[in-house]
Amino acid sequence: MATTVLVTGGTGHLGRHVVRQLIEAGRTVRVASRNKPPAEKILDHEWATVDYRSRAGLDAALLGVEVVIHCASGSPRGEAESIAALLSSGKRAAIKHLVYISIVGVDRLPLGYYRAKFATEKALIASGIPWTILRTTQFHDLALTMVRLGCRLPIGFVPRGVRLQPIAVGEVALRLVQIAMEPPAGRVTELGGPEIRTMCELATMYLTSAGRTRRVVRIPFPGRFARGLRKGYGMTPDHGDGLQTFAEFLELGPAQQ
Repeated sequence: MATTVLVTGGTGHLGRHVVRQLIEAGRTVRVASRNKPPAEKILDHEWATVDYRSRAGLDAALLGVEVVIHCASGSPRGEAESIAALLSSGKRAAIKHLVYISIVGVDRLPLGYYRAKFATEKALIASGIPWTILRTTQFHDLALTMVRLGCRLPIGFVPRGVRLQPIAVGEVALRLVQIAMEPPAGRVTELGGPEIRTMCELATMYLTSAGRTRRVVRIPFPGRFARGLRKGYGMTPDHGDGLQTFAEFLELGPAQQ
């Protein structure tokens, strides 16, 4: 019998890519979502409606499941609720492998969301459930959102001294699927994008792609989180194994949207 893979957050930005690639790999997929399944669509995967706060539906979602890819994310409180519920039900279901997507620098960058992700890592490690954790750099989509916001006015503004190493969400999804098909491996090698770019460079690429002309000004970005970014805590230069550059991502047209 084929192993059923449960994808939490399977309707989210990353989760949708994971679900599609699992299906293409011939796996039986069950999506765990807070929402009900869309009535107008014929699904090529199973669906489980769950509530992490009340834990309703979670035991049923894990019936027959051996592997879980945990992509659900949200507020720090929601992060804590979802992992606590998942670990509790996962132990009862005796799942054989829980794969968790995390972020490069969660143990070093002082931001509430990052602290919550790091706490999830620690909870998973202590749970007794076989696990694999993959940390990646931020997606191209987030880099685009940041520079787009900074360039709304006639003059563009970007934080001085901050560099990013953005990666394609589809490449992260592919790596998660590969991990899910392998035995639990603990903390695996980080995965980053192929290039490290300053925010000014990313903004310039965005403006060129969008056909806009702006002067881009570097402004101070104070605080401990900013210092951590300037020190490179959010990057993994020795593991820039991603393939798609930010410029190639922009060629697909997202800057025009």
